[in-house]
Amino acid sequence: MIYVDADACPVKAEAEAVATRHKVRLALVCNGGLRPSSNPLIEVIYVPDGPDEADKWIADRAGPGDVVVTGDIPLASKCVEAGAQVVKHDGEALTVANIGQVLATRDLMADLRAADPFRQGGGKAFSKADRSRFRDGLERALRRAAG
Repeated sequence: MIYVDADACPVKAEAEAVATRHKVRLALVCNGGLRPSSNPLIEVIYVPDGPDEADKWIADRAGPGDVVVTGDIPLASKCVEAGAQVVKHDGEALTVANIGQVLATRDLMADLRAADPFRQGGGKAFSKADRSRFRDGLERALRRAAG
């Protein structure tokens, strides 16, 4: 099963294409705003409105053999701990070996932003290359989950 933290996820279409090619079920978990898919492998799960409701739903279900697509690092950490394969939107795999460092960096950056209210953005536009890396990363994660 592939679980996608679908609120503000830029790679839903790519995840659906990979899931369809591999004939793997995919759950798009969101607070709303997504239309149901006509693809029988795709299920849209609507969770109650509120902070982290989609994250909680995914974290309660993901485990060995599953793949989770998220940019939310605390959710990724819980899913890695539960034995799931985790892929960020740019295709980066989050694993037991790197999740601690990624979580620490996230916390450091949050502290830096809080300390400097004038600090601006720093993000870059999501590119075709990012989408391609995501597809490759999801393919690798599915192979690891199946193995």
